[in-house]
Amino acid sequence: MATVFLNDTFLPAEQAKVSVYDRGFLFGDGVYEVIPVYGRQPFRLKAHLSRLQNSLDGIHLSNPFDDAHWTQLITQLIEHNEGENQAVYLQVTRGVAPREHVFPQGVKPTVFMMSNPLNAVPSSYKTQGIKAITVDDIRWQRCDIKAIALLPNTMLRQQAHEQGAGEAILIRDGVMTEGSASNSYAVFDGVIYTAAKDNTVLPGITRDFVLELAAMTGIPVREESVTADRLTQADEIWISSSTRELLPVTTLDDKPVDQGLPGPIWQTVNELYQRHKLEMNV
Repeated sequence: MATVFLNDTFLPAEQAKVSVYDRGFLFGDGVYEVIPVYGRQPFRLKAHLSRLQNSLDGIHLSNPFDDAHWTQLITQLIEHNEGENQAVYLQVTRGVAPREHVFPQGVKPTVFMMSNPLNAVPSSYKTQGIKAITVDDIRWQRCDIKAIALLPNTMLRQQAHEQGAGEAILIRDGVMTEGSASNSYAVFDGVIYTAAKDNTVLPGITRDFVLELAAMTGIPVREESVTADRLTQADEIWISSSTRELLPVTTLDDKPVDQGLPGPIWQTVNELYQRHKLEMNV
């Protein structure tokens, strides 16, 4: 039986209950993080907690805990649940209050955490790549906040799913931003391109790790926009996320990406990723 954390208490998941007046339920008023756990150790926890703080700042919500307390709670949650590799989900909402658009004062935030098994992606995703589609980025203007209000993202991901694709790559004002649940990359002539960090993309923890690895091996990176037209000519396209790590896109809008196989730059970076993800757990 899975154990979760809710408002200062560890308890069986079946016993966890949240008020219908919680602003996370009524407004999607909250933020979240997903932290991969390898060998029962949270991966790049400092970076995840830093992003959590940035998201909380973005919605003007005080952090209920300092980093030391978060670390203690996350460690305890991992201990309470089975599996060497886990995915810790944590969520902070503004709390329980009468339904009113204006932020309530003096309300205690609701804190929820759970852990799910972190299953490896199918091997075929790495040997053959995945299919993706391009879609208009219909989301709001603060995608740098990791908000729990994910209906646009789920609609876009569902659109990809219904077309037999593993991800939707989003296009805003004619350029690639990211995936519906991932960061995205394109390779041209040995150079990795990915969108710069701004309000249109989530500052991915895995994205930062990927760029660090590229720098380690001397692969040039440009944090620049790639137009939708140019994306169709890419030598390689990838996506990355905390739970899917780094995956090659070999079919885009039903057309092969270059030769339709995972490319050599992705293979190099992915090998480094697998080698260093435990060593660089900071």
